[in-house]
Amino acid sequence: MEVTQRCFMVMFMVLLLSAGHLQQIEAQRRCNAVEVSWCLESIVTNIPPSRECCRRLKGQEACLCRETRDSTFGGYLRLPGAKRVAAACSVNFPECN
Repeated sequence: MEVTQRCFMVMFMVLLLSAGHLQQIEAQRRCNAVEVSWCLESIVTNIPPSRECCRRLKGQEACLCRETRDSTFGGYLRLPGAKRVAAACSVNFPECN
């Protein structure tokens, strides 16, 4: 009985670890710096972000650090306006290294 429980626990742990890895891969696949372009006007001006900007920015929330290094839109995400727009959209803008 004890061996069966140990085997079950090991299999359960493997499944949990696999699920976490798959979620990370899925999140990376959804990263698309072009989605940030919907917010550029609000980032560089004081115009409030649109609902579409907020929706798309929210979809990229897990990718923002990676996208700050993007050669096309990363410069915009490093501007102070990006954090202002993120706050207005209730998006957590992480501190990136």
